[in-house]
Amino acid sequence: MKTENEDYPVYQSIVLKDAAPYQYMKVCLELENKSTKVIAVDFKQFIITGLKSLHGEVGAALQFDVLKYDEDTLTAFLRVSKSGLVKLWSSLTLLGRYNKQSCAFRVLQVSPFLLSLTGNSRELQLD
Repeated sequence: MKTENEDYPVYQSIVLKDAAPYQYMKVCLELENKSTKVIAVDFKQFIITGLKSLHGEVGAALQFDVLKYDEDTLTAFLRVSKSGLVKLWSSLTLLGRYNKQSCAFRVLQVSPFLLSLTGNSRELQLD
């Protein structure tokens, strides 16, 4: 039996808030003409153009990576620093023309963890 003078172990809960340095985005480009093909280089350049038009040269210098791009579905996984997420997202939202045709970026998912973008409960199909 312990007395009042004995020390009890101290447990401490540590929570790391906003510890992830990057944010990951799953985005899809929807074009008016569904048969238009966009290669990965043009896809990234289109995003840089949007950053430059909204945020100027400083916005165009924002570091982001296209981790994976599917030319058939025009879907990509982007990585950006957490401080640049709002700039990137806002520029994607305002892009409306690609090669003289209407377009729109759809931000499907955003997460500080890349693994969480691999599955989506909304697209889950049970057999």
